[in-house]
Amino acid sequence: MTGPNTDRKMENTLEHRYIPITSVNSGALQTVAERVSCLTIQVVNVCFIGNREPVDGWVLVDAGMPESAGTIQQAVREQFGEHSKPKAIVLTHGHFDHVGAAVELAEAWEVPVYAHELELPYVTGRQSYPDPDASVEGGLLAKLSPLFPNEPVNLGKHVRALPSDGTVPGLPEWRWISTPGHSPGHVSLFREDDRTLIAGDAFVTVRQDSLFKVVLQYEEICGPPRYFTTDWKAAKESVQRLEALKPAAAVTGHGVPVFGDELAQGLAKLAGQFDHLAVPDYGRYVDRTH
Repeated sequence: MTGPNTDRKMENTLEHRYIPITSVNSGALQTVAERVSCLTIQVVNVCFIGNREPVDGWVLVDAGMPESAGTIQQAVREQFGEHSKPKAIVLTHGHFDHVGAAVELAEAWEVPVYAHELELPYVTGRQSYPDPDASVEGGLLAKLSPLFPNEPVNLGKHVRALPSDGTVPGLPEWRWISTPGHSPGHVSLFREDDRTLIAGDAFVTVRQDSLFKVVLQYEEICGPPRYFTTDWKAAKESVQRLEALKPAAAVTGHGVPVFGDELAQGLAKLAGQFDHLAVPDYGRYVDRTH
């Protein structure tokens, strides 16, 4: 499924829209689990996932900030070799900081890009996300959020809907899990045999509305970024769904990877006290009646 407008030339409305915010971890490439690594690009993480047996290719999860294609390609060369390219790109969702290099990489590599069916309007140039909420309870980044792009990219012929059976193309050991709330078609990825989780922005490990904490990457298991989250009831259910998986390792869209007891305890606390810990006291998309 690619939608009516995807036969036109691919467009990236985020091109040349460098966002001047970064963190102390920018450029860090970390091993998270066997054949799983993550790269921090300014303030967001992308993941490189390979299959373990047989060792057969790899998949890129998310596509970073605008103007980050070169950074991602350099990390690919370092890990997989000069001419390596993924079997596919999988998007947890289509917000600007997760699709910034998607058009350029898809064109360079000529590979399919997969997203949940409900995200397709936002990655086929058809629909913008709701405006970020500067009125939401939160820190300085929340107040600056109207400066962040919310318009769609157009991935053209490359974009596909994720298979409805939960399988992840190119990654037979993994499955995708519907985790809406932060966006309508947000997904997370999970490998059952070692309980490794790629959570996207379903939850994060840094308080993303606080400029101070983002810059220093202050570790804290939190709900999804407040200024872009439009459905808090769904976001709560998504966190509870992920907590029920009892992940042993997790990479989130923002912040550092977390493991073991720290992850288990932090995620259980967030799931159990989501209304208090994650849902803002006020904001355009907050409904305290739920």
